[in-house]
Amino acid sequence: MKFNIPNLGAFSDDCGLIEKEKSSDGLFSAAKNGVNGVFSTGDEKVELITFDEKTLAFVKSSQGYSAYYPVLAVERTGAVKAVLMDLDGTTVKSESFWINIIQMTVRSLLGNAKFSLEDKDIPFVSGHSVSEHLQYCIDKYCETKTLYQAREFYFQHTHSEMHDILYEGKQGGFLPTEGVREWLLMLKKRGIKIGLVTSGLYEKAYPEILSAFRTMKLGEPEAFYDAIITAGDPLGRGKAGTLGELEAKPHPWLYAEAATVGLNVSFKDRGSVIGIEDSGAGVCAVRLAGYTTVGMSDGNILQSGTKPFCDLFCNTFAQLEKEIF
Repeated sequence: MKFNIPNLGAFSDDCGLIEKEKSSDGLFSAAKNGVNGVFSTGDEKVELITFDEKTLAFVKSSQGYSAYYPVLAVERTGAVKAVLMDLDGTTVKSESFWINIIQMTVRSLLGNAKFSLEDKDIPFVSGHSVSEHLQYCIDKYCETKTLYQAREFYFQHTHSEMHDILYEGKQGGFLPTEGVREWLLMLKKRGIKIGLVTSGLYEKAYPEILSAFRTMKLGEPEAFYDAIITAGDPLGRGKAGTLGELEAKPHPWLYAEAATVGLNVSFKDRGSVIGIEDSGAGVCAVRLAGYTTVGMSDGNILQSGTKPFCDLFCNTFAQLEKEIF
């Protein structure tokens, strides 16, 4: 059996997608009103509604603000003008650090210093926004607690760790991924624009990349990258925040902004842009933004059932260089 997803491809029934009778919001049903099929990613974060010649992607939100996007046809056209790269897992090995911060947050919410996340929780506490991660843990482990309470604990733990990295010189466990230094320098040599794109808030993302750049001896990240897009600053009492939590990956906006605004690559030239991700939420975001999507095998793409969103799937940056150039 094959799933035919217009503008995405044809896939076997073991591709990771789950066939459904209707979309979770009830608006679309398979074999009704022109709908050919309804499919969900394995992590159930994104649903695909297929028609004869088009596909809609329904990006779900635990905060109640879901959205539909067209799945665009993607064709690589001409030379690569820009490469967009995820931070956590793709550029920097940091997932275990941030998963531990989530775990510490739940311990604080429960008042239980021995609490541990389960292996099956991992796809739901990595790759998405902070609020999505925390809401998942609240729903599963501490239903009487609020997202506001969770965020308070989360940022207490985060501020302590980030302070030590920025001002005390602590490494923090943020190491560059294997081969990323050579990959970045190769892109620079070729004159290709480079953007860093993360769903992480600035105060947690910047110390990560700064720590990795210190290890790689590449200078200041702001000087190296042509654009850095984060989820902005967190909302909190007594200070202003920036929009970033509700439209984070797997929504396409961070990648779209990085390319069109940050790197000055127009929508019509999207075939010259490549996005590299290691998470399920990330590859969905890149693909829904309309860019050639590269999945790296070290993340949770296979576990989350999102490999169909990848145009390429690679084990190393050396392999990727051969595939692209």
